[in-house]
Amino acid sequence: MPQASLARWFSASTALWGLLACAPLVGGCLFAGPSHRGPPMAHFDGEKFQNIGDAPMLSASELIGAALKEPRGAWREYEDLPPGRPPPERVGPGKLKVTLINHATVLIQADGVNVLTDPIYSERPSPVPWVGPKRVHPPGIRFEDLPPIDVVVVSHNHYDHMDLPTLRRLEAAHQPRFIVGLGNKALLDDEGFRHVEELDWWQATRVTPEVSVTAVPAQHRSNRGLTDQAETLWAGYVVSTTGGPAFFAGDTGFGPHFAMMAARFGPMRLSVLPIGAYRPRVLHTVHMGPREALDAHKVLGSSTSVAMHHNTFPMAFDGQDEAKFLLLRLLAREEVRPRFWALGFGEGRFVEPLPRTPAAVASVCPAER
Repeated sequence: MPQASLARWFSASTALWGLLACAPLVGGCLFAGPSHRGPPMAHFDGEKFQNIGDAPMLSASELIGAALKEPRGAWREYEDLPPGRPPPERVGPGKLKVTLINHATVLIQADGVNVLTDPIYSERPSPVPWVGPKRVHPPGIRFEDLPPIDVVVVSHNHYDHMDLPTLRRLEAAHQPRFIVGLGNKALLDDEGFRHVEELDWWQATRVTPEVSVTAVPAQHRSNRGLTDQAETLWAGYVVSTTGGPAFFAGDTGFGPHFAMMAARFGPMRLSVLPIGAYRPRVLHTVHMGPREALDAHKVLGSSTSVAMHHNTFPMAFDGQDEAKFLLLRLLAREEVRPRFWALGFGEGRFVEPLPRTPAAVASVCPAER
């Protein structure tokens, strides 16, 4: 094998560990989790969940073949970046602050409630602490500097989104309410978590009179191992606020679910959208890149969007800064530049409320199901 091809193979092999061990398509880990059991419904056939959009399963050979055709982007060595300033303990009525911590971990503070999304403070997203993609910088907010966490939403059970070591720390320090998709409660119950609630798509749960959380569709997959593919539900979440809905997409490809959310909730005050782990391009059905994220921003009618799921773990073939810089280039080409923020890790900003319209008022208190 020529030296250039050999080097490319070793580079691909390194990143393929991340794809095979932690990617949504093949799992690669033998640590299967509990599965949902219940009657069939529109997106569940009695054994497996299905996407609303087109997102076919890919085999390991398809992933490997695609990976060998694409160069892997560069990642820097670990950088011990300084943490961001501690967020406020809470924000008052009508206020919303969003803080990017790392990967898909975002702190949403609104109307006196603190919501943390897909928290991961571990060094690696893996079932074992010594194998798997390793973080390239510390979390942007130190765990000790987190404000009181009232609600933790977990989008699905992949190791980079449902990180049990971090969830255990949160349980011990904050005793939050954990909200998960169907089938995921059993795993947390087995681990001794005390306040876990699972939701189906479009189901809502009340947090305070002003704030509720609704699970919404995502276009993705789930598994903890090789034998539990698509046996628990993946989801995004819409957090009602008095100034309009705030949306956390979780892991998702671009699909018809965005238009469904826009029709149901109206324009989003805030959308937190993934932009990374989108190469090789066969991943696009379940991992949005910057172009799809910008399309989602527009479909959702989002007043403000924030980029996440990039620049933390080398889990795919896009380079460390690739997704962020591509997003910034795309934004610069728009005739009217959208308010789509690529925040620094640990950076927080306040988000203005939406104008008071009938749709915005209805989104504050969606029907509980």
